[in-house]
Amino acid sequence: MITGVAGIRVGHWTDKVGLTGCTVVLCPPGTLGSGEVRGGAPGTRETDLLRPGTLVQEVHGVLLTGGSAFGLSAADGVMRWLEERGVGLDTDVARVPIVPAAVLFDLGVGDARARPDPSAGYSACEAAADGDVEEGSVGAGTGATVAKLNGPRGAIKSGVGTAVETDGELVVGALAAVNALGEILADDGWVLAGARGAAASTQQGSGGDWPAEGEPPTFGANTTLVVVATNARLNKERCHLLSQAAHDGASTAIRPSHTMWDGDTAFALATGQVEARQAEVEAMASDAVARAIRRAVLLATGVPNFPAVRELREGRLP
Repeated sequence: MITGVAGIRVGHWTDKVGLTGCTVVLCPPGTLGSGEVRGGAPGTRETDLLRPGTLVQEVHGVLLTGGSAFGLSAADGVMRWLEERGVGLDTDVARVPIVPAAVLFDLGVGDARARPDPSAGYSACEAAADGDVEEGSVGAGTGATVAKLNGPRGAIKSGVGTAVETDGELVVGALAAVNALGEILADDGWVLAGARGAAASTQQGSGGDWPAEGEPPTFGANTTLVVVATNARLNKERCHLLSQAAHDGASTAIRPSHTMWDGDTAFALATGQVEARQAEVEAMASDAVARAIRRAVLLATGVPNFPAVRELREGRLP
């Protein structure tokens, strides 16, 4: 799991009634961060400061949240929790926690009025731990769905997944909240979670064109959010390259990815304990992200109108 990187902690807040939630990744002191946003429909906060060449280097936490743009307010709770513990960028007059955040659109799955708020972000921090991470339809993945190529009514339930790659002392972990427009592919290229409906997934191909007879997409209703963490010693530029490798992993597992209807966002965190070759770190990150995305759909639990892969395989619907 991503918590295989020493010092990384993960916590969820889950609304099982409204079908939304948020997930926080808390970082050890000195963690350097970067990130990259792709697709045509992002919802983010504090991502500009992650670009190479900007002043701030250290990241104190990352928030992944449901609730569309409303859910970004949960980052206020994460900042409050960190400030209470003296964590933040020292500006002489105050310590300001640096908490980049990104949202996914889950308003059409549960109660559209249910959104993570500052108290939800605070609660996710209270729940954060460095041990096993709960996966499936929890936290930011509570209302997540995938495979909407035939419209939202043909979607498959998804969630949160995590995975880790190790090579000696080098550790690279990933956590993904998967709400993609595209279908999820297994490592052999077969469709793991495919669109339900009139236009078969095999007709979609890998080009990413919208099916001619498909239901139009809901604007901004799709997004895959990823956090990659490593104990490698990276500068901000190399950390940015790591976030790009995370997107490569998403492209491996999601067909199509980074579309006009997705707001795919990848965050990269480096805690700096181990010297490592950049190419090796990036390759491990890509593999970990792809595995985390597949786990998100394999471990999800279906809700009314949105069955999960394991329920479809067992011949039962929620």
